[in-house]
Amino acid sequence: MVETSNHQPPPPPGHVVAPPPGPQSLAFSRGPTWTPAEQLLQLQYCIHSNPSWPEALLLAFQHYIVMLGTTVLIATTLVPQMGGDNGDKAQVIQTLLFMAGINTLIQTLIGSRLPTVMRPSFAFIVPVGSIIMDLSDETFDDDHDRFTHTMRIIQGSLIVSSFINMFLGFSQVWGNLARKFSPIIIVPVVILVGLGLFERGFPLLANCVQIGAPMLVLLVIFQQYLKRVHARAHVILERFALLLCIAIVWAFAAILTVAGAYNSAAPKTQQSCRTDRSYLLSSASWVKVPYPFQWGTPIFRASHVFGMMGATLVSAAEARRASLPLPLPHHQVPLLFHAPHVLTDAALAHLVPPQQPVVVMWVPLVWLSLRRLVQQRPAPPEFLPQQSNVDPGLQRVVQISTGFMLFFSIFGKFGAFFASIPLPIFGAIYCVLLGIVAATGITFIQFANSNSMRNIYVLGISLFLGISISQYFNESTAADGYGRFNDILNSIFASAPTVAIIVGTILDNTLEARYAVEDRGLPWWKPFMHRKGDIRNDEFYSLPLRINEYIPTRFL
Repeated sequence: MVETSNHQPPPPPGHVVAPPPGPQSLAFSRGPTWTPAEQLLQLQYCIHSNPSWPEALLLAFQHYIVMLGTTVLIATTLVPQMGGDNGDKAQVIQTLLFMAGINTLIQTLIGSRLPTVMRPSFAFIVPVGSIIMDLSDETFDDDHDRFTHTMRIIQGSLIVSSFINMFLGFSQVWGNLARKFSPIIIVPVVILVGLGLFERGFPLLANCVQIGAPMLVLLVIFQQYLKRVHARAHVILERFALLLCIAIVWAFAAILTVAGAYNSAAPKTQQSCRTDRSYLLSSASWVKVPYPFQWGTPIFRASHVFGMMGATLVSAAEARRASLPLPLPHHQVPLLFHAPHVLTDAALAHLVPPQQPVVVMWVPLVWLSLRRLVQQRPAPPEFLPQQSNVDPGLQRVVQISTGFMLFFSIFGKFGAFFASIPLPIFGAIYCVLLGIVAATGITFIQFANSNSMRNIYVLGISLFLGISISQYFNESTAADGYGRFNDILNSIFASAPTVAIIVGTILDNTLEARYAVEDRGLPWWKPFMHRKGDIRNDEFYSLPLRINEYIPTRFL
């Protein structure tokens, strides 16, 4: 036998010497790692679960209170600019609530069936503002006549623009586009759903720090600290901390109002802090049922229709982004904001994303436009966390909440009582809820390769441009005013999530997309993009009363 120079026998022919073992991963030496999870374990209810009736009623009422904040904020912002008085504002709020209830009921019964609350969309503020500015130079007999004429033009524009939604649904254009999405696109989109609404957080709270700050502090303490004191307190505060905090701070605000704490304050401060400055309770009618053309026959103007069409495209994008399947801890956030939002709602209700195009959600928009001020969209972002913190990811709870919407919209005095809650209280709520919405977007990265430089590039560009471009167009609207072409661009690009979804979709599908399928998270995503891709799809999204048997399969 021949030995080598170091007295070792030569390796056998064909034998390959294994390389020395590399250093052990620091992740294993420093602690455990967590694998991606589609659903988390802290669940008490699924979408078809049925809590006790008292609990369901309280959760449904909580849904109503949260969506009421956005409704009042929109009416308070727009109606005075249109020439309306307190009575007109009360009527607009009643109409918005009534149509929100009808739309939500349709959505949960024969729409996508997700537990999604429909509410007015801020995307339509730009075209509505354009209409207000165009009419500012016209002469009217009085302010009420100006308000009525503006409402008729808004109605006409909404009726025409509603056909855009119907086209996107029936033609399956939007459903086919959604198949181009991936977790890499969804991360910046959902993050900006929350961060893009920062002006509705602390700036709204700061209008009256005396009640906004206590609301924010109490909400955090009740939801996260006091619930750990006792097992019974955990159950109550985990679900109903929001209602308790609103009741406490609202009573505190009433005491300050009666005690004269704001008598010498500036008018703007009194408007935000006092509980008797909304004048809704004295202006609202006892009983009034909204009906079509209640402000008169619609007026159709092409210059205003184009602006509404741009806002309609934004609302469609927001409707889809909210239904994203987010893996959110079930008890870390309070109830559904208003949204968008078919995908995020699926996540917060712990469902798979909806497969069939959301057609029925948009079909009634033409009829609904006959009654309402601004078009409605699915679940606002503030509601999204609600669906986790209060366990309202239930169809029954959301459907019961429509009963509150309809009741308080018809019996105006009762609805006006809750609508008089000071807006800084809602600002404090949004500080918590919108922050959690943004955080849930980050969890989507668990299904993709977060160490890929390609993914980091797409995420970074989408996030930054989503914030930067939307900020530019918001400032441009204020500086340059409105116009037919400006309305379309401003409506689309003033929405941070919409910009993110445009930029992210282009980059993710053109930048080495074919060679980065696994890095993009598509193996996890694709099964949920087809009706037969996952066995849970039929369970979650089958139509009631076997309606699906009578619908052509191309629409399912």
